[in-house]
Amino acid sequence: MTTATAAPAVRSTRRRALWVFQILAAVFLLVASAAPKFAGQKDAVDTFNEIGWGQWFRYVTGAVEAAGAIGLLVPRLAGAAALGLIGLMAGAVVTQLTVLEPAWALFPAVLAVGFALVARDRRAEIRDLLPRR
Repeated sequence: MTTATAAPAVRSTRRRALWVFQILAAVFLLVASAAPKFAGQKDAVDTFNEIGWGQWFRYVTGAVEAAGAIGLLVPRLAGAAALGLIGLMAGAVVTQLTVLEPAWALFPAVLAVGFALVARDRRAEIRDLLPRR
């Protein structure tokens, strides 16, 4: 394989790997994270009581997770969704470190890195969403 043909192959492999991450992250966010918040699962209610911001924040967090998960599955929106989810994960890391269980801060940090890779790969799609002058 020459250098000229290697670059598209690497991009294609990277894009496939990121799609696997996006799908797995979307399923996790919808099924394991947002759904319990919307359903009022005891663990979710207790966690948001411990955070101290009230139960309205549980619904907002679940809505952001669900919207981000759906956005990850739409090619045109995947980069923007990943950017939004980086912010959500940053908040989760800070909350884990300062209010909840510091040992669990690594998981949202790893997800944030994955979302950053998606956003970087999808930067052209993000640019296309911005208004043109």
